[in-house]
Amino acid sequence: MTKQVQQLERVIIRFAGDSGDGMQLTGDRFTAGTAEFGNDLSTLPNFPAEIRAPAGTLPGVSSFQLHFADHDILTPGDAPNVLVAMNPAALKANLSDLPRGADIIANTDEFTKRNLQKVGYAVSPLEDDSLAAWRIHSVPLTSLTVKALEGFALSKKDAERSKNMFALGLLSWLYHRPTEATIQFLETKFAKKPDIAKANIAAFQAGWNYGETTESFSVSYEVKPAKLAPGVYRNISGNQALAYGLIAASVQSKLPLFLGSYPITPASDILHELSKHKRFGIRTFQAEDEIAGVGAALGASFGGALGITTTSGPGVALKAETVGLAVTTELPLIVVDVQRAGPSTGMPTKTEQTDLLMAMYGRNGESPLPIIAPSTPSDCFDAAVEAARIAVKYRTPVMLLSDGYLANGSEPWKVPDAADLPDISTEFASGPNAEDGVTFLPFKRDSETLARPWAIPGTAGLEHRIGGIEKAEGTGNISYDPDNHDRMVRIRQAKIDGIAHDIPALEVDDPDGDARVLVLGWGSTYGPIAAAVRRIRKAGGKVAQAHLRHVNPLPANTGEVLRAYDKVLLPEINLGQLALLLRARFLVDIISYNRVRGLPFKAEELAGVIQDVIDSE
Repeated sequence: MTKQVQQLERVIIRFAGDSGDGMQLTGDRFTAGTAEFGNDLSTLPNFPAEIRAPAGTLPGVSSFQLHFADHDILTPGDAPNVLVAMNPAALKANLSDLPRGADIIANTDEFTKRNLQKVGYAVSPLEDDSLAAWRIHSVPLTSLTVKALEGFALSKKDAERSKNMFALGLLSWLYHRPTEATIQFLETKFAKKPDIAKANIAAFQAGWNYGETTESFSVSYEVKPAKLAPGVYRNISGNQALAYGLIAASVQSKLPLFLGSYPITPASDILHELSKHKRFGIRTFQAEDEIAGVGAALGASFGGALGITTTSGPGVALKAETVGLAVTTELPLIVVDVQRAGPSTGMPTKTEQTDLLMAMYGRNGESPLPIIAPSTPSDCFDAAVEAARIAVKYRTPVMLLSDGYLANGSEPWKVPDAADLPDISTEFASGPNAEDGVTFLPFKRDSETLARPWAIPGTAGLEHRIGGIEKAEGTGNISYDPDNHDRMVRIRQAKIDGIAHDIPALEVDDPDGDARVLVLGWGSTYGPIAAAVRRIRKAGGKVAQAHLRHVNPLPANTGEVLRAYDKVLLPEINLGQLALLLRARFLVDIISYNRVRGLPFKAEELAGVIQDVIDSE
């Protein structure tokens, strides 16, 4: 059957089903095929916090959204054009996000009376007029999969588990995705179970063939590859990029990397990824708790390694005392906080930007440290390298604030040339540094950076005290002298403040130079803000945009930028934490826009807010 092929500029697909239906795997594989094809893309996985919520219920729904296009895109998309609903719960949980006219591919086999009752449907929405506003494609995915696998020695239950591969095959046909990589993936994944591998491949191919032959789909769609800058690309998630950035930092600093970590959602993938790269001298330690993890990492730094600890919000609270110890001992340490919705356990699989004030002030005493926030999944690589550069150069702990949206989302990443990475190597203290030529002063500071020497324990002649009690300036001896404490507190603050002159100035995107409204962001709000700004400009509006990667210290020109505009709008996925800091420091009346829903902003939503601010001028 010859079918029409329709050209599209972009598509947003959401796979949704029970948490046991393999929606994350299906989305990952479709994404891999899309990346291989050459589209620009952005993803948004969304899954329950419970390890296994009751099957067929709303709390158990897992979804994966993918936005791909023939041009550069900035977000996973506001609303899906296509929803693949594996059961009634998936349909009900996601229907409100679907614009009128969108396609729904529903697995009719799961719309049983029992499953309908679980989510409050009296009758099947596929059989009444409640879905008249959408285009419905009723496909018995489960029974078609079982029929396709009749020749395999599998139970009916085991055969049904391959229905996600059938769905993947169908969507791969519908959007002309390459198939070879998925087949190779299944062969590798189930290499020790060849019968399972063959069954999944057969289900995948059956889905493709169904799309090719059924009358349910008379049109297939093609989204041409995007025009990207020349280079080698791969699809990468934020946690992967962050792990690779830490490895690159270890190589560039010529320091062995030690990760002390306790598993916690959504940061655990960094531990998993780093543990695969022992050939680079990477050592990973899965500690018994958060405190042990950061203590081991700081101990590794004291011993001359690049000490790393990874966690999420609740873990940062537990690590606070040891981070304060790193501040006062002035040792390099990278603390990765992949932020999630709180307080307490909160919503562990949802995203927020609510740890900024904790990163700034969540320790006793005056204990300043630099804060870096990546803006996109691929930017997590560069942010990790930058965090290591600052930590090593200035002998300070650095807080790296990622979040669940960046950690789990993915996009094409242009693999950098190793020759272009910064050289962040450092020299350890090797001998006396006092004027008498005999004495070693552990707190004699570099005149430019105010960093103290990094002395490896066991080096003859470099013995010095370590610990949390205040140190005497220069000698590092224990000191309770009030004036010394005042000097040390101010020096530590000055050291962090001085980093502002070692980071790039805040860049402003203001094409015509005459915008009166500036939209400022930090961290993962970059994509939605940039997409919203793009919409405003396309409609003829004038608006400037700036984005902060270095949140503490701020770039030296931040105040100048803020005061150059009549109004400054700052969207945050918190209740206005950065806005509070900027108002206090620069006395600028920041317009704060805040949502705390566990989800990233939508571009359409922000475009409306920006337009309202412009109109108020």
